[in-house]
Amino acid sequence: MKVIVLLFILISTFGSGCTTNGSPKHFSDGTQTSKNIVSVSENQSQIEDFSTFFENFNDDRIFQLKRISFPIYAIVGNPDDEGLAPMKEVIEKQDWEYIDLSYDSTYVSRDYDQYLQRVRFASDSAIVELRGIDNGIYANYYFKQTNGKWFLVGIEDTSF
Repeated sequence: MKVIVLLFILISTFGSGCTTNGSPKHFSDGTQTSKNIVSVSENQSQIEDFSTFFENFNDDRIFQLKRISFPIYAIVGNPDDEGLAPMKEVIEKQDWEYIDLSYDSTYVSRDYDQYLQRVRFASDSAIVELRGIDNGIYANYYFKQTNGKWFLVGIEDTSF
């Protein structure tokens, strides 16, 4: 008996919230379900996929310039220091040199400048890590997602 009463209450509760005519459900704050669904899907379609962005960033010089937050700060090895101590450098748009961070798995087995590339993700950021194999390559490229689009925001290249 209790099961039947409980089942009746559940059906009544969930059934009263459903509409069968396909019209949007209105809430007490004046919003409608159809508007909420549309705005969520519009926001999701505006979020750029990192893989697509990264491919364009590496292939298109103009795209690359548009997707760097200038001036960009870089940590680099100081060429005037014997030990190449890290120093902070500011790179303006007019001083930028095109980079290609695309990676081929053969880079780990080639004769010279072998390195691995790994991409680490957080909620709205990514770090592209380059790690040399017995050759001193050590670099990080920091990307951040702003308004659904990816931008290069920092560089750390302490390779020697």
